[in-house]
Amino acid sequence: MNLLLTIRVALRALAVNRLRSSLTMLGIIIGVAAVITMIAVGSGAQARVEDQIKGLGSNLIIIMSGSVTSGGARLGSGSGLTISEDDAQTLAREIPEILTAPALRGGVQLVAGNANWSSVMFGVTPEYLEARQWSLTAGRGFDATEMSGASKVAILGQTVAKSLFGDTDALEQVIRIRKVPFTVVGVLEKKGQNLFGQDQDDVVLVPITSARKRVLGGVQAKQRAVNTIWVKVREGYDIKLAEGQVRDVLRQRHRLQPGQDDDFFLRNLSEVLQAQEASSRILTLLLAAVASVSLIVGGIGIMNIMLVSVTERTREIGLRMAVGARGRDILMQFLIEAVTLSLFGGCIGIVLGAGGSVAIGEFAGWRTELTAASIVLAAGFAAVVGVFFGYYPARKAARLSPIEALRYE
Repeated sequence: MNLLLTIRVALRALAVNRLRSSLTMLGIIIGVAAVITMIAVGSGAQARVEDQIKGLGSNLIIIMSGSVTSGGARLGSGSGLTISEDDAQTLAREIPEILTAPALRGGVQLVAGNANWSSVMFGVTPEYLEARQWSLTAGRGFDATEMSGASKVAILGQTVAKSLFGDTDALEQVIRIRKVPFTVVGVLEKKGQNLFGQDQDDVVLVPITSARKRVLGGVQAKQRAVNTIWVKVREGYDIKLAEGQVRDVLRQRHRLQPGQDDDFFLRNLSEVLQAQEASSRILTLLLAAVASVSLIVGGIGIMNIMLVSVTERTREIGLRMAVGARGRDILMQFLIEAVTLSLFGGCIGIVLGAGGSVAIGEFAGWRTELTAASIVLAAGFAAVVGVFFGYYPARKAARLSPIEALRYE
């Protein structure tokens, strides 16, 4: 019996019991759809982490002020202003492979015309945008004259610009920061949320000299103190080595003795982001593994139905063998039936899985990414399930004795 004829006989046998064949495929349909949908959800989560990595900037180290002790209780990081612009300048001078960007931070109330908005102000240097890999959608950055003269100029994040001016162009508009008028000279590109769920676009940048002298004042003005120093490590330079060098230079500048705790905190963002990315990959694999259980259950259903089919068609098998069919022909027929059920179910599952991925992204607001690799993986797995779970019933049918099969009632 040639292969084409075997396929025709197998398809005809499936067509005789359409309802049973459809119900048998249901497990494969659900399994393939679940695998595709779960991989899309996991891939979407991983893509979101990658976007956050790009949003924060690559190869970054954040230096934060240390803690102080009050009433015997040691307060958290940033409670004491222990780092300064001088630290940033020394680091940049002694470690040529890094770029430093000191920043002052403060909560402010912004007013523009009849609109007002509570936001976060950062006093920064021109290096801040380069360190954060943050471009402008309109306008310009701060120049040297504005930095030295503590000019009243500001750059707005997308959230602030929209909240204060709506669809109106924010450039050259005047806003008040704690009642001090500032002219908008630039608008930042959209960054979105960071790893901690904070809106990075809800920010206003001003020259660090302007923030210190015109807005914040206080201790910062006396000590040139800053809240954070952003350190960008040049491409190709070992970030762990740079982190160690930064710690050594700061300890030397702050005259800390061996064994004495640091009065500052270092956070290597690359390590944090790599951990987040690894977690997303594990989540994707876990979701795919859980969904694959449905495919295995569907395969068991195929095996069960094929065993029933062998029992029901025992006399038919005996008759075919009696007229010349070989054992391998019988094996091939039942194996084709099992694989056909899996592949048809897989095709329907692919359509449902793609639709489910789109629906989750649309209605649940989750980011999903449907990839060709996930579709091929699910379809291939479905075919393998058909062969694996269909082989035993097919082998059982092929090993029937023609005489005993013809006598079977």
